Amino acid sequence: MAFIIKPLVTEKMTKITDKRPNRYGFVVRPEANKLQIKKEVEDLYNVTVEDVNTMRYAGKRSSRYTKAGLIRGQKNAFKKAIVTLKEGDTIDFYSNI
Repeated sequence: MAFIIKPLVTEKMTKITDKRPNRYGFVVRPEANKLQIKKEVEDLYNVTVEDVNTMRYAGKRSSRYTKAGLIRGQKNAFKKAIVTLKEGDTIDFYSNI
């Protein structure tokens, strides 16, 4: 079962990576734990993971106008994982583009 949904490539995450070059962010499934995230990152990117920090966050609220009126809803909640790699290991998210 894939626990990693996508890598986090935002301005804030880029600043964190520039400040500490061996930290990377991922959006993961809410039921994933740190050991599962660590194993999947190591298998996907062939690196050694030293530490995994996780945090839950709510998705954005969505609304749409329909014939029946305004419908508001909450998108699914997700979890972020900040992964610290062993010194010297790197992940290149842009190599497949």
